[in-house]
Amino acid sequence: MTIRAKLSSRILHSGMASRIMSAEDAAALIGPGATIGMSGFTGSGYPKAVPVALAARIEASHAAGTPFRVRILTGASTGPELDGALARADGIDFRLPYNSDPLLRDRINRGEMDYVDMHLSQVAPMVWEGLYGNLDFAVVEVSGITADGALIPSSSVGNNKTWIDRADKVILEVNRWQSEALDGMHDIYYGTRLPPDRMPIPLTAPDQRIGEPHFRIDMSKVVAVVETDSPDRNAPFSAPDGTAKAIAGHLIDFLAHEVKMGRLPRALLPLQSGVGNVPNAVMAGLIDSPFEPMTAFTEVIQDGMLDMIDAGKLRMASATAFSLSPERATDLNARAEHYRTKLILRPQEISNHPELVRRLGCIAMNGLIEADIYGNVNSTHVMGSKIQNGIGGSGDFARNAYMSIFMTPSTAKGGKISAIVPMASHTDHISQDVQVIVTEQGLADLRGLAPRKRAEKIIANCAHPDYRPMLEDYFARARRESFGQHAPHLLTEALSWHQRFVETGSMK
Repeated sequence: MTIRAKLSSRILHSGMASRIMSAEDAAALIGPGATIGMSGFTGSGYPKAVPVALAARIEASHAAGTPFRVRILTGASTGPELDGALARADGIDFRLPYNSDPLLRDRINRGEMDYVDMHLSQVAPMVWEGLYGNLDFAVVEVSGITADGALIPSSSVGNNKTWIDRADKVILEVNRWQSEALDGMHDIYYGTRLPPDRMPIPLTAPDQRIGEPHFRIDMSKVVAVVETDSPDRNAPFSAPDGTAKAIAGHLIDFLAHEVKMGRLPRALLPLQSGVGNVPNAVMAGLIDSPFEPMTAFTEVIQDGMLDMIDAGKLRMASATAFSLSPERATDLNARAEHYRTKLILRPQEISNHPELVRRLGCIAMNGLIEADIYGNVNSTHVMGSKIQNGIGGSGDFARNAYMSIFMTPSTAKGGKISAIVPMASHTDHISQDVQVIVTEQGLADLRGLAPRKRAEKIIANCAHPDYRPMLEDYFARARRESFGQHAPHLLTEALSWHQRFVETGSMK
């Protein structure tokens, strides 16, 4: 059997098979100024061939002196073949809603393109409202096409349903690398509506299925089908270090206390976890915890959640995408049949929906860049002005969670930056949405505390010893000299720590 025959075995609909072409020919269909909905969420399920071909076309156009840039909408972050390739080609004029590619980040922070950082649950409704204009193309990776023309999703769902429905033209990448056993893992819900026709979403448990396993598509819109055999961009997770283990330990002790006090059931409530080494370390710590059988209603499934499933601690997980190490991604592909009954991938307008987060009572656990002494959290901007990645789904969950937890090492850059500062240089999560802050130094339970009491607890429990005296001094002087005493601040120096870092390279 030839390579092409093997690849075509994923395309069972004869009409779709007749539209197979090269990535270069598919990219040639996209013109300057096009608005494109691309699949992809946290480096999984993104198109890997057409964006590279489009980037090459853009570079050739620029070399000939002809402007060529496009507008890109995705689910969240993608991979180097998409964001990286197009950023290198200076091919993106506008991007939303989340990015983690360093090349694209540099262009954003140099002011060379527009970037809209927004709550992930809001993207699909706003596109349906027409707020981002006409969607000219959807470029979506799938793992197969059925005989009746339905699309089998791949390793992320994200906003793909909306892209397929709203785009004038659709380009499909059929990726043979994705396991065929993913078929049946997805739950694509078609019941969302805009006001005044919006109805309650009929989901009352994380393991409930309310949709369909495949995407529907108007086949007349498909202008190209491109076959690929390319892995997702999978970044390795670091083994939990002492700091991550300490944060996990403080958090698990706190959850055990909440169970003892009767505020949480022994199996906890559905878990939501942000992406990164610290949240992954928390998942590892939960394997040895007394809580079981746990569930997850989250946006991303990481290595730690698969480990919890394997250990029998996590009964099931609902999300919109995977974010796995290379080793775990290979293992998932090999054992997708085993995991298929324990994992559900949904559109991100469902996985991140505030109504469902509130209804299910999620325990939200997310990272931060900095928190101020009153519990306002900055999760997006370094020194208040440079975007790091974006708010992602943290706001969808934090404001609506049963319990809103933020975790971080107490310092960064070898101790030159304190994660606890007098005033956050940018605020993504106001203090009313932040209930618990955890660092390796300790945990501050802020529930029911007025601002001055919150400050005392955050400084005492979460700040690094190198910065704690500075924070205590600032707070004491603010108590004496501030214009108001509800949340005392010295406005002339509240952001002086950040300015000092910009000028000297250290907050000390």
